[in-house]
Amino acid sequence: MDYEKIANERRSIRGYKPESIPKDIMNEIISVAKQAPSSMNSQPWHVHVVTGDPLERIRNGNTAKMMAGAAPDREISSHGGYTGVHRERQKGVAGQLFEAMGIPWDDKERRTDWAMRGFRQFEAPVSVVGTIDRVLAHSTVAYLDLGQFIYGMVLAAWDRGIGSVINGQGISQSSVVREHANIPEDEIIVITVAMGYPADGFPANNVESERRPTEQIVTYVGYDG
Repeated sequence: MDYEKIANERRSIRGYKPESIPKDIMNEIISVAKQAPSSMNSQPWHVHVVTGDPLERIRNGNTAKMMAGAAPDREISSHGGYTGVHRERQKGVAGQLFEAMGIPWDDKERRTDWAMRGFRQFEAPVSVVGTIDRVLAHSTVAYLDLGQFIYGMVLAAWDRGIGSVINGQGISQSSVVREHANIPEDEIIVITVAMGYPADGFPANNVESERRPTEQIVTYVGYDG
């Protein structure tokens, strides 16, 4: 694996081939991801890999509740609606995706259908649900640790020709996910990752989201010049 090449080439994939990912390949990916650092080597993460009928039940239950107007029941605090520069970045990538898919801004029906794809986990054949131990619910560091694991996982998947998108919509109804993925009560559902082999010719798969210039991100202290 050439890390720099993988990191620069990876894209969020939102269109998938129907075939699932073999269990031995998922084990390889997770074995790489578990090398992520964690605070005091606490390794607070768990992942639940779901496919087939259980995933369809999650998809259907998640979508049905959202379409019926149910309030989200995610188990972690939501950021709420983005504002300011964060909202502008959100709108920016949405515009890129709508353009790629040929969806006009004023086409509310198609925009809604696109949003619902997120609740259906983009029809991906595999969903990886990331959790942390409930005893660490108030530890911000534990969520950071899981995030490092998840990023390692999506890079290891990409290295094997497998695409993914980190997707909070897929666990908007976490009670549905918990039931059908058999997630123990001593774990908190934090995130899900839709995964699968990228579908050929799906336009949104070619979208590369814009990144901030490095000079807008970093400050240097104590350097000369």
